[in-house]
Amino acid sequence: MSSTIAVIDFETTGMSPAQGARATEIGIVLLQGGRIVDRFQSLMHSGVRIPPMVIALTGISNAMPAAEVMREALRFVGEAPMVAHNAAFDSKFWQSELTLAGLPASQAFACTVLLSRRIYPEAPSHSLGRLAEHLGLEFTGRAHRALADAEVTAALLARMQQDLCQRHALAACGHALLMQLQRCTRAKSEAWLREQAASFQLELIQNS
Repeated sequence: MSSTIAVIDFETTGMSPAQGARATEIGIVLLQGGRIVDRFQSLMHSGVRIPPMVIALTGISNAMPAAEVMREALRFVGEAPMVAHNAAFDSKFWQSELTLAGLPASQAFACTVLLSRRIYPEAPSHSLGRLAEHLGLEFTGRAHRALADAEVTAALLARMQQDLCQRHALAACGHALLMQLQRCTRAKSEAWLREQAASFQLELIQNS
């Protein structure tokens, strides 16, 4: 499972758990070798009223108890590291909903927004929909539904990994490398990637 990455998306009643917002839907896909190998999706009932604008946007109105959903979600993810588009948003809801369910939340999150700014600086926008359009990726379901957004984010992540490996002659672009890359400034990311490629080539020579 070390090469498996869990890609997650939440639909919510608001922007922040700190302001009382709760999750209304969760979608997770497991990505291995650039391919989706498993899926998890559930609506979530947290006892918080779902605003009409959220119902209109997502179609979400009825759900299973949130704590039960989060137990299943955590079991599904296991020890896999996580990725989300705008991870600062989704990671907060992941941590908050697990905490409310009395469950641990220790997964590291990489962010495809931060990564896309370093890998595709020419993109007209780094929103999920615009990036998908820019790269020719297709939504397989309704936008603003958790599983459909998680699947597109997974396709974006797989494309990023492929492009990084091809552009910089890297053997692999796993979660640890992505976490390091997103911490680089855009100005320094190219130089850092060249260093990683040089290190990989040196390792090949030493092992030959």
